[in-house]
Amino acid sequence: MIQSMTGYGKAMAAYKDKKIHVEVKSLNSKALDLSTRIAPVYREREMEIRQTVAKALVRGKVDVSIWIEKEAGSDAVPINGALVQNYYEQIRTIASQCGIPEPQDWWVSLLRLPDVTARTEMEELSDEEWDTVKGVVDEALNAITAFRIQEGAALERKFTEKIDNIAALLDSIEPYEKSRVEKIKGRIVEGLKAIPEADYDKNRLEQELIYYIEKLDISEEKQRLANHLKYFRETMAEPAGQGKKLGFIAQEMGREINTTGSKSNMAEMQNIVVKMKDELEQIKEQVLNAL
Repeated sequence: MIQSMTGYGKAMAAYKDKKIHVEVKSLNSKALDLSTRIAPVYREREMEIRQTVAKALVRGKVDVSIWIEKEAGSDAVPINGALVQNYYEQIRTIASQCGIPEPQDWWVSLLRLPDVTARTEMEELSDEEWDTVKGVVDEALNAITAFRIQEGAALERKFTEKIDNIAALLDSIEPYEKSRVEKIKGRIVEGLKAIPEADYDKNRLEQELIYYIEKLDISEEKQRLANHLKYFRETMAEPAGQGKKLGFIAQEMGREINTTGSKSNMAEMQNIVVKMKDELEQIKEQVLNAL
């Protein structure tokens, strides 16, 4: 079963006053190329997140984003009441000692002082919240895997169509292959007859023709190409993760098709070879997306 490396998955879960979002996107790549953008509170668990993603997706250019959306008002910066009280008492004492008038608008003056509205507490990640995050990550990975399977099914249909086309074209070579020998022999004999003074040994000519025709024989190439087509189908039915293997098989198919073309020595057969190359090229383009 083929999976595509192209996919998208998103999930969200609520935890207290937060909404935790996870988004995963992937494109094709020769290996796993993983990029992450993670909310600061979860960065201490980044390695664990990376391991989970790598195990689930195996290969591809993958982008993972984890962010937090807080409810309105829950993210307001707190006012440090104890510090305000301390500033207030200090200002009154200094004003009394120095004979300086106290501020007319205490709030404006106090709120401008350092750290009155600054966050002083560090947000800690609890086990309960981390379990929630892991659940959202798993849900997003399940979503992108389902997307990859769906895209992989489309790839498999495309590959099957192209393999069927190449197989049909391969079968269509046979009639031309049988008549080719006689045409080649006829051209050589006619060429010799066109030279009246030419004297040749007919037995030796037959031997040379047999040797020449054997060099143009494509039986082995046809058999190997048929085997590669069969192997490609079998590999598509194997568990996901065979994209590189399918690419190697496609390369071997290309070698046999090219050799068949170079040995054809006949316009009709070469036209068929061109069509096979076109079908194979489409396979090679799409196999880059297979996991």
